[in-house]
Amino acid sequence: MTADTSDLAADRALLDRTSTADRVADVLRTRISEGFFPPGTRLAEDAIGGALAVSRNTLREAFRLLTHERLLAHELNRGVFVRKLTAADVIDIYRVRQLVECGAIRRLTAVPSLDRVELAIEEGKAAADAEDWRALGTANIRFHQAVVALADSPRLDELMRGVLAELRLVFHVMDDPRQFHEPYLVRNGEIAHCLETGCFLAAEQKMAEYLGDAEHQLLKAYPA
Repeated sequence: MTADTSDLAADRALLDRTSTADRVADVLRTRISEGFFPPGTRLAEDAIGGALAVSRNTLREAFRLLTHERLLAHELNRGVFVRKLTAADVIDIYRVRQLVECGAIRRLTAVPSLDRVELAIEEGKAAADAEDWRALGTANIRFHQAVVALADSPRLDELMRGVLAELRLVFHVMDDPRQFHEPYLVRNGEIAHCLETGCFLAAEQKMAEYLGDAEHQLLKAYPA
């Protein structure tokens, strides 16, 4: 399967003449986290380089960065592909999520600004109303990014961008994305309510249960 890069040209505006491989990698990482490039997709240098108007060397460096982040894999004489994650990857991703997301809530001592959290929930509701389940998955990811952002740590934010982009590659194992994503939209709202009312212990407990349930569902659906 080869990626359709026609929509990618719209991302050219995100790059300027001083663009670096980091910026190109950020564009591709975002597209992966939004489900635009599913696992197994071949990323053609000519098509993507042309869509983003970047040099082959810049694109190859971006590919190298994303390979280091375990989002891409280079196959000799075949090219660069979006990775297919294993069950072991899923277990490790959720181990990291439990530590980071629950830890971000645990350190709260006062009710923070929840603008990003609430925006992600509203985006999720709009996606559900439109029956756009890929967009709902993206909104759920943004909800978790917003929760981690409450820790006010750029390093944690960067870590979670990569972890949650990897997670998107796992979502594709679910045959019914609506059945998987929609119930978590309700749980996002419950966690947000706990945060808004200062019930941080309850919010942490709900997050831990949420992550445990999601991991169990994904592993159950994972190919043997």
